[in-house]
Amino acid sequence: MRARFGEFIVDFDTRQLTRDAQPVHLTPKAYQLLALLVEAQPKALSKEELQQGLWPSTFVEEANLSVIVAELRAALGDAARHPRYVRTVHGFGYAFEAEVIRDVGRPARQASLGSWWLHSETVHAKLHEGENVVGRELPVDVWLDSGGVSRRHARVEIDGASAWVEDLGSKNGTWVNGYRVTARTEVTDGTELRFGPVLMWLRWAITAASTETLGPMV
Repeated sequence: MRARFGEFIVDFDTRQLTRDAQPVHLTPKAYQLLALLVEAQPKALSKEELQQGLWPSTFVEEANLSVIVAELRAALGDAARHPRYVRTVHGFGYAFEAEVIRDVGRPARQASLGSWWLHSETVHAKLHEGENVVGRELPVDVWLDSGGVSRRHARVEIDGASAWVEDLGSKNGTWVNGYRVTARTEVTDGTELRFGPVLMWLRWAITAASTETLGPMV
C-alpha cells in the first residue's frame, strides 16, 4: 500500500518516502515513526504508544522520541510551531496533521504485456512505473519544449494497470479531456491530456510478439 500527503508518497512495501518522485532519506526509526502516524491518521498516538511501536519491550528515555520526531520533521520540511504534517498534542503525544490519500495496490499488468506512453505530434515518451514528472526544465521525465509549460508542470503516476495525473501548481493548468484538474485524477488508455498549451494522449501500447522464425522456403 502507498499513502500520499502533500507532495510526498510513502510506499509501505518498499519502505521508501519520495517527494516529487525524488527519494527522501529517512533513518529507520524516522520511517517507523512516519508509518505509525500515517497509518493512525487522524487518530493521535500517545507517547507510550509510539515508544512501544519504535522500541518494543525496551525502556527508553522520552527524549529519544523527541529526537526521532525532530528527524522526521526535518525530512518533511515541517515546523513544530506551524506543522503541516506532524502535530504535537501537548501532554499526550503526536498526530499526523495532513490529509492522507491511501492507494490500495491493484494487480499490476505484467511488464512484458506492454507499457504506458504519452504521445503528441512531436513527443513520444515512455512512462515508467511510479511517478513521471512532466515539465519544461530538465531533469524531468517528460520534457516539453514550450514556454506555456511550467518547469515542473504535472506528474503522471503509473501503478501497473492504473494511472493518475496531478497538477504541480502550474501557471497554465493541467487538463483531462477538456476539464482542468485541481486534484489527483485517475486516467485511462486514450485519455486526452493538456499541459498548458501542449496537447497529448495517454496510451497503453501492447508489446508485439517476437518475430516468428520461418523454415526454409520450398
